[in-house]
Amino acid sequence: MSETRVLIVDDHPLLRRGVVQLLELEPDFACVGEASSGQEALQLAGQAQPDLILLDLNMIGMDGLETLRALRAAAVEARIIILTVSDSDTDVVQAMRDGADGYLLKDTEPEELVAQLRQAMDGRLVVSDALTSALARALGRPKKDEKASLANLTAREREILKLIARGKSNKMIAKQLDISEGTIKVHVRSMLKKLGLRSRVEAAVWAVNQGIR
Repeated sequence: MSETRVLIVDDHPLLRRGVVQLLELEPDFACVGEASSGQEALQLAGQAQPDLILLDLNMIGMDGLETLRALRAAAVEARIIILTVSDSDTDVVQAMRDGADGYLLKDTEPEELVAQLRQAMDGRLVVSDALTSALARALGRPKKDEKASLANLTAREREILKLIARGKSNKMIAKQLDISEGTIKVHVRSMLKKLGLRSRVEAAVWAVNQGIR
């Protein structure tokens, strides 16, 4: 069983230690770093090359959303899961639009947290149950001429949309379809433009709402 390399980013040492201890009990997770700030997270993400980053939102100085945007701007390919106390609809939606792969609350039961992290590493979009309806409402608003827009997609774009709806990353889709990741990105940009959507997360929620799986 291959290990998932995890970087924990939170300015509360007790929380970091608790998550480390939880993951140390699991044979498929290995903590490769702890960061107490966004700046430290950027440095460690480059050094430790994690597969998964657990990121708090409410940090002093560079907050979680700023850190998330900086990590994505630095081309960090790790799955990034927000782990926070904030159940604000605005925070959830903004985190997803900024490139998060999931949004979990800190009151999640330990066993459920581990299960959700495994799902995230399988390519799924993970969100605490209490927040899914808010996310669907915010990101899944019906668009004008939905059927016409969907009809405008090429067969390949529809195929990619289905895989995005299943939570697959560009890298996973490229491997499954045996084409380059760069080609996938081109198809995704075209698909989003045709559907009038701004991000792959919006596309995933929209597709699910339309029964596209």
